[in-house]
Amino acid sequence: MRKVVLITGASSGIGLALCKRLLVEDDELHLCLACRNMSKAEAVRAALLASHPTAEVTVVQVDVSNLQSVFQASKELKQRFQRFDCIYLNAGIMPNPHLNIKALFSGLFSRNVIHVFSTAEGLLTQDDKITADGLQEVFETNVFGHFILIRELEPLLCHSDNPSQLIWTSSRNARKSNFSLEDFQHSKGKEPYSSSKYATDLLSVALNRNFNQQGLYSNVVCPGTALTNLTYGVLPPFIWTLLMPAILLMRFFANAFTLTPYNGTEALVWLFHQKPESLNPLIKYLSATTGFGRNYITTQKTVVRRH
Repeated sequence: MRKVVLITGASSGIGLALCKRLLVEDDELHLCLACRNMSKAEAVRAALLASHPTAEVTVVQVDVSNLQSVFQASKELKQRFQRFDCIYLNAGIMPNPHLNIKALFSGLFSRNVIHVFSTAEGLLTQDDKITADGLQEVFETNVFGHFILIRELEPLLCHSDNPSQLIWTSSRNARKSNFSLEDFQHSKGKEPYSSSKYATDLLSVALNRNFNQQGLYSNVVCPGTALTNLTYGVLPPFIWTLLMPAILLMRFFANAFTLTPYNGTEALVWLFHQKPESLNPLIKYLSATTGFGRNYITTQKTVVRRH
């Protein structure tokens, strides 16, 4: 029986690279591409089927920043599928990022220079906005829309005799100092992306506590710093090109610079082959790349903040 995998944000970046790698690993998969832009999704579908004709690739339209779209997609998916073996909750945004130049130069001359540039800690702020649903856009896109999608698809996920897996794209930039239960949408702060990724980490822990006995398991991953539309929003492509010699040198000291979407999917693909019930729910799995370009997996413990 074909494994059925749903991937949000599958038409570009990490999501697209993940589709390609999964089909190389198993060309009998049924991939369902959950995308906002259907013309892009159809083009990706055609390209994937051209290179993997034995696979099954379908598309569904969903905008996780719009609850009506999430409900409509969920309804459609429940009509088309009996179960999902794995859902990659990968779609995400970092709107209007601003580089903190003062923090950048401070980081350059600090003892923690490698850590600062590996995690972008304190370097990036974003301008958030309110969606049509009355929620903060980053929170709704990166966290809440996906959560509603999961809850709506529960009947297709919870089978104790044959576990299903949720894999969230989180970040090394997920910092508990940027998250507060009193302001879990981060409406009062300037780092909604970091806050949303820490919320994702916490949500994954909570999902495991509530759903493991029903056969549903959740894990979080970080693809590292890969050059995608998201990172090109921080700095334009030509600046990344100018910085590349320094970044390649820094990669000998920090493993977070995966640089390509292919490398960034290392942890996501590795998790696909694991038995979800055997994984530690408090561990974040990180894609990493050595200075010589070898990909590997490393881990980081999720810090669960107690109030």
